[in-house]
Amino acid sequence: MVVGELVRAEMRRVDWASLECGCGDSAEHVPLLIEAIITAETPQDMIGYTLDGHVEGSTIIFECTPPAVGVIMAALAGDLSTLAREVLLQTLSFVAAGSCDYGPTAGSEGLGEGCRQHVQQGYWRLVQIGLTGTAEDAETVADICESFGLGGDKAVFYQAELRDRVHAKTKRGASALPRSGVGPVAL
Repeated sequence: MVVGELVRAEMRRVDWASLECGCGDSAEHVPLLIEAIITAETPQDMIGYTLDGHVEGSTIIFECTPPAVGVIMAALAGDLSTLAREVLLQTLSFVAAGSCDYGPTAGSEGLGEGCRQHVQQGYWRLVQIGLTGTAEDAETVADICESFGLGGDKAVFYQAELRDRVHAKTKRGASALPRSGVGPVAL
């Protein structure tokens, strides 16, 4: 896949060198990591390129996380491979899980609130991905929306829709197994 102009513009908007990365260095390299994920054609292409420990680390978020979330949301608004979409959604899921722990910092909004605002701006795109993607996408999107408290009064309805979709797709996948539960059905 190609990195879209919206993603490139969102990357240019940020002074990455002035932000601290989760690895302890400046966040100058974060756009390159995101580009590598977007353009990877296979999981092997992603070896060495991860957002774990840079944008988030086991649900811990860093100074560079809110602008990175803005770039991720811009990427999710465009065409992505299934692989890139899964990795970026998983990153958002970890960020969402860790974002509720962070309150305001001196002179700025809290890191978690900054992340939440970026994701809220792309709420409808996330719901679209959840409703049209895989069962795993639906579950991840429902978790992201729940963790961030997204969607206002619509949240309960769409989270239920996404969770129902997960259950329906899981049941459909299980129906390919014989009653004994061993092996696939031969056609």
